[in-house]
Amino acid sequence: MDVSWYVVHTYSGYENKVKANLERRVESMDMADKIFRILVPTEDEVEIKNGRKKTVQRKVFPGYVLVEMIMTDDSWYVVRNTPGVTGFVGASGAGSKPIPLMSNEVRYIMRQMGVDDVKTRVDLEVKDAVRIMSGPFVNFVGSIDEIDLEQQKVRVLVSMFGRDTPVELDFDQVEKL
Repeated sequence: MDVSWYVVHTYSGYENKVKANLERRVESMDMADKIFRILVPTEDEVEIKNGRKKTVQRKVFPGYVLVEMIMTDDSWYVVRNTPGVTGFVGASGAGSKPIPLMSNEVRYIMRQMGVDDVKTRVDLEVKDAVRIMSGPFVNFVGSIDEIDLEQQKVRVLVSMFGRDTPVELDFDQVEKL
């Protein structure tokens, strides 16, 4: 099971209430092993009013909450039926499961919030066989030569014209075979 970030749509102005409700539901319904972090994306902004500086937190995406979770029927049900949640972003119709955020999107949002300690869990190791899922080398198969956790990239050796060619990819562009 993959741990991924999902975007949940809420009523505008209810983001913090949804966060609190969801945290209570995770605890009361014993879902801490499937639903991990709930964030309301905010950033600090300096506001000058009447000649005084004041730092305020501004919502980066009003009406949205980020949820880090393992998508199962149970976890999906808990989040979807939390008061104030109107649905998941990326679900293509009633009853369909949503698409998670890509890792580079999560990193961008976290940096914008000033949170740089985004921990990535990756089940890839050097020498693992992988299939490339997107980009110009889609469906090519190769082996991992190097893993860069900080940049969240892998170097995959792909056989082209009879020789191994290194290709640098994001973690979410490869699938372990």
